[in-house]
Amino acid sequence: HVQLVESGGGSVQVGGSLRLSCVASGDTIGRYCMGWFRQAPGQERQRVASEALFDSSGYLDESVKGRFTFSRDNAENTVHLQMNNLKPEDTGVYYCAADPECSWSSSTSRWGRGTQVTIS
Repeated sequence: HVQLVESGGGSVQVGGSLRLSCVASGDTIGRYCMGWFRQAPGQERQRVASEALFDSSGYLDESVKGRFTFSRDNAENTVHLQMNNLKPEDTGVYYCAADPECSWSSSTSRWGRGTQVTIS
C-alpha cells in the first residue's frame, strides 16, 4: 500500500501563501487518484482538490477556486497544493489522500497524517 507524508504547513497571515507537498512511498502515485482534504476544527473532512487517474481533469472546491492549484509530479512521486491569497476559513489540518478507485471512500482511500495550516 502507498504511504503518504505531508509537509509545508504553517502559520501565515491573511493573504499569504503556502505550498503543501505530499511524498508517496511504497507504490507509484500513477496508480491512484490523488487529492487534498481539509478538516477545520469541529468539522468533517472536506475534499479541497483532486486529480483523476487517467486524465488531468481535476476538482477544486468552490471556496478555493482561483486561489489553490493542485499539481502532480509522477517522476518524483509527489503531489503539491499551492495555496495563495489565504483566508482565515482555510485554517485546518490538510491531508493528502490516494485512492485507486477514485471514490474517496473510507474503505479504499489511504491517508497521510496531515499538516496544520493556520491563517490569522
